[in-house]
Amino acid sequence: MRIHIRFVLVLLALVILVFAGAIIVFWAPDMPVDSLKARWAAPPSTFITVQGMQVHVRDEGPRDDATPLVLLHGTSASLHTWDGWVRVLSKQRRVIRFDLPGFGLTGPAPDNDYSLERYARFVAATLDALQLKQVVLGGNSLGGEIAWATAVMFPERIERLILVDAAGYAFRSESAPIAFRIARLPGLNRLMENILPRGMVEASVKNVYGNPAAVTPELVDRYYDLARRAGNRRALAQRFKQNQPGPLVARIATLHLPVLILWGQRDRLIPLENGQHFNRDIAGSRLQVFEGLGHVPQEEDPQRTAQAVTEFLAVAR
Repeated sequence: MRIHIRFVLVLLALVILVFAGAIIVFWAPDMPVDSLKARWAAPPSTFITVQGMQVHVRDEGPRDDATPLVLLHGTSASLHTWDGWVRVLSKQRRVIRFDLPGFGLTGPAPDNDYSLERYARFVAATLDALQLKQVVLGGNSLGGEIAWATAVMFPERIERLILVDAAGYAFRSESAPIAFRIARLPGLNRLMENILPRGMVEASVKNVYGNPAAVTPELVDRYYDLARRAGNRRALAQRFKQNQPGPLVARIATLHLPVLILWGQRDRLIPLENGQHFNRDIAGSRLQVFEGLGHVPQEEDPQRTAQAVTEFLAVAR
């Protein structure tokens, strides 16, 4: 009996030791935004005040573009996800992108509201701050969901819509990033506010790529650093809790504007069936599928995907 108790105590001590060691090794507390700006907010980055937030913005391309292209990133991403598109598209079009509340250098929303309607109102307010009456609006994943929601709520502001592996309809993932799964677990998500293994970030990014070998250490650095922006990890947990498919989904079929739907054929997070669903519900929309690409095709192959956008924008209404 004493041997059994001693064995249990030794085992418990080992578990505590391993757990403590993991905390020490993977300890990664929040970082103040100012410490991240030098690397991730170099020119042409600027910050503008919108709804009590200092919003990280990049505005590039010809200033005389009457209808600029505005791009919204997805969950746990940042405006940098569009770097490849900007290199191609800004030669002919004004391209604007910004970090959404809860992500990138913009950081948490003061009111802690991450509902879809709140995000759409934020986009409209940002367009007001930039003095833009009407734009072409595009988005990937969560950004795509916010893009169509903005078009539903503020149709007069959106001339055309570009949905890239967009969220909206209910779906069942073939595989979801481990960081997303942890962010949904009460208790564990609070623990992750101060612990963040870089390997978990790397695995999560590889999960959304059609070709995981294309994920570089520099790309992982970006996602890892910006996840540690003060307040972003807590905001992510709140975003998953609040942002669920709601009544706006039923209004997708009411959209009447040119819509381009781009989808990675290897998207394991939001299946291609959802892209086909958008294509059925939105009259006159066009769906283009990219073989070999995953959930963030604009990152994996910016040249090929941006070409589809160039062709879409060249077609007269």
